[in-house]
Amino acid sequence: MTILLLGSGGREHALAWKLLKSPLCTNLLVAPGNAGTAKIATNVDISPVDFAAVKELVIEKNVEMVVVGPEDPLVAGIYDFFKSDEALSGIPLIGPSKLGATLEGSKEFAKEFLIKHKIPTAAYDSFTAETVEKGCKFLETLKPPYVLKADGLAAGKGVLIIQDIEEAKAELRNMLVGQKFGAASAKVVIEEFLDGIELSCFVLTDGKSYKILPTAKDYKRIGEGDTGLNTGGMGAVSPVPFADAEFLEKIEERIVKPTVDGLHKDGIEYKGFVFIGLIKVGDDPMVIEYNVRLGDPETEVVIPRLKSDLVELFFAVWNERLDEVALEIDHRAATTVMVVSGGYPEDYEKGKLITGLDAISDSLVFHAGTKLDAFGNVVSNGGRVIAVTSYGDDYQSAIKKSYQNIEKLHFDTMYYRKDIGFDLA
Repeated sequence: MTILLLGSGGREHALAWKLLKSPLCTNLLVAPGNAGTAKIATNVDISPVDFAAVKELVIEKNVEMVVVGPEDPLVAGIYDFFKSDEALSGIPLIGPSKLGATLEGSKEFAKEFLIKHKIPTAAYDSFTAETVEKGCKFLETLKPPYVLKADGLAAGKGVLIIQDIEEAKAELRNMLVGQKFGAASAKVVIEEFLDGIELSCFVLTDGKSYKILPTAKDYKRIGEGDTGLNTGGMGAVSPVPFADAEFLEKIEERIVKPTVDGLHKDGIEYKGFVFIGLIKVGDDPMVIEYNVRLGDPETEVVIPRLKSDLVELFFAVWNERLDEVALEIDHRAATTVMVVSGGYPEDYEKGKLITGLDAISDSLVFHAGTKLDAFGNVVSNGGRVIAVTSYGDDYQSAIKKSYQNIEKLHFDTMYYRKDIGFDLA
């Protein structure tokens, strides 16, 4: 069968690699894809949010399943677009409805959902430009550090954690009045700060039943020791060593079950991934945020640890028979390290020639921000460029392998963190 995968990052390359391992997938299209997906599938130069172009491609190529990688088309309502179109409604599309995607599209909506369904999360309030001074007063009721979150999508960079009250007030005004994150910060959620260690829980659901995928922990800050600006993610580790059986049971009972039950009770159509950003406070898990797709770079460690056929899982999701399918997990650890362009997450240059890819052995290479130039060379095309994933008996041996292989790579200004997993020892 022909499958269409929407997206262009490391997450999509990892999904493409896994989809092609299924005997059910005989032809894979990736829109728009990158240099990595170009080597294993067929890239199609259309935007995932151009629904008319997606429809035309699906019909022309007789696509029999659509897998949505990034959040933008989900928040824009691609599931509803397919469902309401007579020519598309019978084609399985893996991703939530527009209402379901609002769990990521609006921080306020997510917090209201969490409170309604009694799922543990931080206390909060939300503000607009009209109520910015009330927001400043609310900050005064909290202890530092202060957490400011742009309500809308901001490419993973819309969260600020600030120690100084006056700086927090200034940033709140900058977000709401100065439109620091554009339309994404037309509304800002202010939360109490939760002190603990973060991890990610990934759930695949058909809206009724669910499967919990391997846990992962990513590293968002650009600098070693988790310093500097937030990025889309600089590396990841799976499984999370501190998430023992007792803690995982708490996650399932207190968070996963009430989340899936809440979607069902609220009549929210949801056939896809729920990414639950968690924090371990003491011995208890609390929800920081929801995303409505797999995380990146966590996908690059979670998907390689799935032994099950991903296409079969997706069919079970579409047919609401996920409870009838077993989920097999590789016992090995997996780690990934993201190689980025110098200057990222601020200004950086594209078009840098990447060498050494063919020298990498015993690791998986997932392309993120890459493309092929006119001569067929792989060049950088984004801030996060290449993810190098390795297996190991534990995360320490896996991470060592990733670093050994990264040393074989080169492009002008390349940078990577040398301390992924530093806080797990």
